[in-house]
Amino acid sequence: MPRIFAVIDHTTAVVLAGCVLIGATSGTAGAYALLRRQALLADAVSHAALPGIVLAFLLTGERSFSVLLPGALAAGVTGAVLVQHTVRWTRLEQDGALALVLSVMFGTGIVLLTVAQKAPQASQAGLSSFLFGQAAAMLSGDVVGLFALAALLLFAVAALWKEWKLISFDAEFAASLTLPVTWLDAALMIAIVAAVVVGLQTVGVVLMSALLVAPAAAARQWTSRFGTMMLLSVAFGTLAGLVGVGASNAMEKGPTGPAVVLAASGLVVVSLLFGRERGVVWVRLRRRTKRRGVMAEQLLSALAQIAIQHDDPFEPRERGLIGADQLGAEEYDDLLALLERRGWIRCVDRYHWALTPEGLDAARRLGHQRGSA
Repeated sequence: MPRIFAVIDHTTAVVLAGCVLIGATSGTAGAYALLRRQALLADAVSHAALPGIVLAFLLTGERSFSVLLPGALAAGVTGAVLVQHTVRWTRLEQDGALALVLSVMFGTGIVLLTVAQKAPQASQAGLSSFLFGQAAAMLSGDVVGLFALAALLLFAVAALWKEWKLISFDAEFAASLTLPVTWLDAALMIAIVAAVVVGLQTVGVVLMSALLVAPAAAARQWTSRFGTMMLLSVAFGTLAGLVGVGASNAMEKGPTGPAVVLAASGLVVVSLLFGRERGVVWVRLRRRTKRRGVMAEQLLSALAQIAIQHDDPFEPRERGLIGADQLGAEEYDDLLALLERRGWIRCVDRYHWALTPEGLDAARRLGHQRGSA
């Protein structure tokens, strides 16, 4: 019988805690990566980490993630540095440098993985799970390490909040303030790489970049303030972890990592449609509201022009004389109703409308605004 969290055993609790922490750290680092337009860098870093993982295993003979993490972190930082220096020292653009570093380091990782799988040690079994992730392999010690890393990342964000935000928006202005932009940029890059690397065991090399970017992309649709975006990104990452583990648990041995990524992707789709700041539905609604407002003001101006040509500007007029001949009957009635709700015109009967003193004042203000513009 399908179950979500009806019974949580120790393994499920460990996986749930780990995925929630990974979602939170991905949301934190992903906000900076998206703002700095380095979303694709996360993909290169995640693929570049594979050779570091395999090399750490070959050198130590241990498959514990706490042992493999330093190798993955070193390889990820190396990949990010290679991308930046390739762009700086050659004529390649960033997309070309990303593709080059990603393919070379990932190919190197696959070769090393083949070598490792032929090793006589029994501990090499399961190394290939880092390609697509295996959340069930997470241990309590891994969760403790994730918690420590999440706490360290949050501390770094709190301590360097103004500096990191400034170099993300305008690095040249930060340099003019004598801030150590190079060191701040390096620290932020290491934080992003660390957030990518810690999720490899759960989500895998192939999908980790999606988990880093998706919460931040969803959050960006709801706000234009970076602080609010950061909080929403963390919340969405955490929610994706919860929903992904729940869905995996309900599917009876379903893949946890892909389920978490699908949950995050679902949040992106919902946010792209209904996000209050940039969602398609809200953007179209605001455009429609603005268009109705402009057309209502034009209709008010037309009525005022007719009214001031008579001795009594507030005398009722036939609706056919009000103008807006190009409008359909339904849209025309809608605009008249809008003007009446604003108190600018009044309905005398079914066929006559009259300008109000407030409407005449509003029409004059609009005329002055257009004249000054």
